[in-house]
Amino acid sequence: MNWITDNIVEIIGTILGLLFLYLEIKQNKWLWPVGLLTSVMYIYVFFVAKLYADMSLQFYYVFISIYGWILWARGKQQEKELPVIRLNMNLFLKLLVTSIAIYALIAFILVNFTDGSIPYWDAFTTALSIVATWMLARKILEQWLVWIVVNSVSLGLYIYKDLNFTAILFFFYTTMAVVGYLQWKKDMLRSQAISGK
Repeated sequence: MNWITDNIVEIIGTILGLLFLYLEIKQNKWLWPVGLLTSVMYIYVFFVAKLYADMSLQFYYVFISIYGWILWARGKQQEKELPVIRLNMNLFLKLLVTSIAIYALIAFILVNFTDGSIPYWDAFTTALSIVATWMLARKILEQWLVWIVVNSVSLGLYIYKDLNFTAILFFFYTTMAVVGYLQWKKDMLRSQAISGK
């Protein structure tokens, strides 16, 4: 019983994270408030684990959850759902440069100003997560491919840090990112066929 009490924040965060993933695949706007609550839980979890970039990322998730909720809700108010779109080469290059810049900044901060235990990997997953979440808010299909990379690497990091429930969550995240990609692609193709594009 002490074990459950000691890990209750991580357990609740894991359950909320699974609910977030389900709502994300279904393109349900309620994923955003659930994501916000998940992030609040993981601010604490990652602080305790000394994964400071991951912890800081949760603050970003709080704000991007509000942004995404507004974007997705606005589409519903206009009786036109925000469509799933493809990533074009121009935006891909911008996001690649942005990811590298964010990675370099976070890695520099973690190495020089914290006692982070795995700063370069922490910076890597954080930089890509920032970009992927922005892509999610815009409903860009390829955000799922970025998440497959992020979630796979994160799974290994959480096993290494003995965050067992979080590792289980990221196993599901990795697996379901493949499902999410296929589902969103099918929905995108169906919408394009209906609209005649």
